[in-house]
Amino acid sequence: MTATAPPPVAEDASATRWQRVRGPALVIGGLGIVTLALRLRDPHEHGSWGLCPSAAMGVYCPGCGGLRAVNDLTHGDLAGAASSNLAFVVALPFILAGLALWILGRWRGRPYRVPMSVITPTAYLSLALLAAFTVLRNLPVGSWLAP
Repeated sequence: MTATAPPPVAEDASATRWQRVRGPALVIGGLGIVTLALRLRDPHEHGSWGLCPSAAMGVYCPGCGGLRAVNDLTHGDLAGAASSNLAFVVALPFILAGLALWILGRWRGRPYRVPMSVITPTAYLSLALLAAFTVLRNLPVGSWLAP
């Protein structure tokens, strides 16, 4: 006897459009509020958003400089954002595309499902690239990647 994959889960036909898009809308709204807060309170000022524990120990994690990158992007400074956290700037279009596909699929009532055959290698590649980015930005040769 062979095992078969379960049928795809369909959207609840009785759900209203607002019920379908509530989750993505709340996430996107929350991200918008955080982005506005980063626009209004400059993370370039030392201690304005607290201190990063890894940076305090002299190690730059892959997220170090992310708040400054968002602030720079809200001011239209792409070069400054890339200087603060290049990994975030490179990942941002993919993050925005994912959010757009999420809410669009929910809006239409046909959620976009990414197959696991795509998710798994993409996740491993992303983790490997973030690990390489982290190591490189903490070495003298990659100091230009440090925030």
